[in-house]
Order: sequence, then structure tokens, then C-alpha cells
Amino acid sequence: MEKDLEYIRSKRAFIIDMDGVIYHGNMVLPGAVDFVEWLSRSNKAFLFLTNSSERSPLELSQKLARLGIIVDPEHFYTSALATAGFLASQKPGGSVYVIGEPGLIQALYDAGFTMNNMNPDYVVVGEGRGYSLEALERAVRLVLGGARLIGTNPDLTGPVEGGIVPACGSLVAPIELAAETKAYFVGKPNPLMMRHGLRRLNAKREETVIIGDRMDTDIVAGVEAEIETVLVLSGVTRMLDIPRFPYRPKHILEGVFEIPLGAADDKEPTINKA
Repeated sequence: MEKDLEYIRSKRAFIIDMDGVIYHGNMVLPGAVDFVEWLSRSNKAFLFLTNSSERSPLELSQKLARLGIIVDPEHFYTSALATAGFLASQKPGGSVYVIGEPGLIQALYDAGFTMNNMNPDYVVVGEGRGYSLEALERAVRLVLGGARLIGTNPDLTGPVEGGIVPACGSLVAPIELAAETKAYFVGKPNPLMMRHGLRRLNAKREETVIIGDRMDTDIVAGVEAEIETVLVLSGVTRMLDIPRFPYRPKHILEGVFEIPLGAADDKEPTINKA
């Protein structure tokens, strides 16, 4: 076990998921503060690569600050940014109908897209509490009318303080079924996200490790990109889930509290809330 930890610590660059790794909802996970401080203290290159599309990098930075973790916005890359970048490469200056939160809408605006609920080029779905039957019906009509269906990420569920909630993949599914089509998902495990992550870190895959709590997005993304994988059991995936998948993580940890040197002596740090 110690050899595994030494190997993880030796990596120069870290790609890190957030939900289930750093926090659940508005509750920071044990050891997350120490882990991020260790990354900075050790001069590691690191990027929080999240499938969540709700918040902008600035908002994510502010959220972590409320949890006692100080990280500049430049250390965040979201599925909203990846989606906006992908669509801009496909149809510059296009239009979209969006079901999602301000982080997604702002990313699309910044990429040069306009909002259009009549005849958009794309219907884009992310996580959002504005999801309603009316929005669902409109999305189906627009897709049947020729708009292409895009999901920010394929996650079916996400972890919060109280357990598990539906995520983007679950919200897109009714539109796929009703419109008899399949969405294109931009977030992990799409290789686009991993390539963006490595470019932002200015790192090679051989010197990078990805840390996540999901076998079906984080770990498979690392496996397919040939990046060292670390599964933490602090989020969605449990040990008994792992045999169901045809691939395995390289390393399995209880949480990020195990990674910083000396952290094993204090596994129950104070829980902060945003």
C-alpha cells in the first residue's frame, strides 16, 4: 500500500474530480483540505476536471473557499466549458436551447452562441433544477425538428450530503427516448475532456494521475487515455461495484486523505460546510 502511495505522490500532474472526491454537495470530505494544500506545497500541477456543468470556474473557486480550500479559478475545467468549446469548433456562432444552470449558459455565451427556443442548432442539456415537463416537451419538439441533442456529461447520478441524486445522463434519457435519438456527451469519459486537461496542465500522460470516484466516467477515462488511475471510495463507487466492470483502477483508496505524507495519522479532520 505504501508503495502505491509513494508512486502516486511521485507524479508531477494531477487531474482531480470534485463531487465525491473533494466534497459531497456542500460538505467537504475528510482530508480534502490537507490534500489540496499538499498539492500546492509540493509544486504539483493540478486541475479539477469536473463533469458538473452548473458552476463556472470562478463559482467553483468560491465554493471551495467557503469549504476552507483556496484554489484559483484557473485550476478548474468543467463539462460546460468543454461543451461550449466543442460546439464552437463544430458550428461557430450557432444557437442553442439550453436546459441547465448559469455556468453552462455563460460558457455558451462566452463561446459565441445565442439562446434560441424556436429553431436552434443544438439542444444542450446539463444538470439543472429548472428541468420541467415544459422544458422536456420543448426539447423533444426541437430535436424532432432537426436540432442536435448534446449532453454535457453522461453521469446518471451524483453524490450529495443526503445520498444520490439524478445527474445529466438521467435528465437526457427521456428526450432520447421520446425523440428516438441518441445524445452526444462531451464530458468524461469523452477523450476531449482528457486532452483538454493534459493541455491545460502542460503535462504528458505518463507523468499524470487521474483521481475520481466513478468507474464509468473517471476511471474509464483514465484507462482509455492511458493515464494512471486512482479510484477513491468516498463517492459513488463502492468496492463491491468494481467487479461489474471489465476494467480496473490502478490504485484504490478510501479517500484523498491517504495521499499527503503524514495524513494517515489524522483521518477525521474537521468537516466544513459551504
